[in-house]
Amino acid sequence: MRTYLDHLSVERGLAANTLSSYRRDLRRYVDHLAAQGIGELSEVTEATVSGFLVRLREGDGEHPPLGSSSAARTVVAVRGFHRFAVADGLAETDPAATVKPPTPAKRLPKALPLSDVEAILEAAGAPGTTLALRDWALLEVLYGTGARISEAVGLDVDDLDWGPAGPDGAEGAGDGTVLLRGKGGKERLVPVGSYAREAVQAYLVRSRPELATAATGTGSGGALFLNARGGRLSRQSAWAVLVKAADRAGVTRDVSPHTLRHSFATHLIDGGADVRVVQELLGHASVTTTQVYTLVTVDNLREVFAAAHPRARD
Repeated sequence: MRTYLDHLSVERGLAANTLSSYRRDLRRYVDHLAAQGIGELSEVTEATVSGFLVRLREGDGEHPPLGSSSAARTVVAVRGFHRFAVADGLAETDPAATVKPPTPAKRLPKALPLSDVEAILEAAGAPGTTLALRDWALLEVLYGTGARISEAVGLDVDDLDWGPAGPDGAEGAGDGTVLLRGKGGKERLVPVGSYAREAVQAYLVRSRPELATAATGTGSGGALFLNARGGRLSRQSAWAVLVKAADRAGVTRDVSPHTLRHSFATHLIDGGADVRVVQELLGHASVTTTQVYTLVTVDNLREVFAAAHPRARD
């Protein structure tokens, strides 16, 4: 299993968080095999893997029952491990090949109305503080680019490109883009609108230099978003920025950084954007992942139709 994890890290280039999930899932699988008295790959059967899936769904004395999504993720890790073992000559057969992960229930993305998003952006940061401009810029980037929280806090200043005109603060200056590094180290260029450019430029000029002076040791390493000590802003701190802004704005819905990503995609499709364009902007490997946002739009169409068409009412 260590060899398999090395393979995922070096050859597949999986992100650190994904590797951590695989490691945790496989450790639980090893415990299950040990409890069955299994110490060799040749001893694992299809029934062994199926029994592990049942145990995931039912839970045990040390683990609560897993939902279909979490159980499916764990089974995918196990299937990948056994497939790798056969390909690498460590086993002759794949006992997990016919064990299918449970199908997760299809959940629609939780998108915020535009009015709520605008209220959150306006409430970003405590007024009059050095961090207010940073918080405003962070949330504008999250909503304006559809970036994952890890992609946003992983940005460096050099990842910004305001186009030929340069970041001079003028309205509409340049065709701004940002380089986002997604899952598996995949990179994509995403346009940056004027609102996000304005917020980032104000932060770079009036706030970031002051935060950078507080850096100790190796400092920020060129990070775009800095914390109060001059280091790179963490995912947890970025999450807290959004939650506080939503609280100030009086938005009572559950809000997370991924909510802004969902809202970015849903608002684009509601505005007429092609689903494949949204796929590229979000960095989805498959358009199937992106198509869930079209279901949200269909629901909106039904509501409008029901309210407006004279023959739609019961």
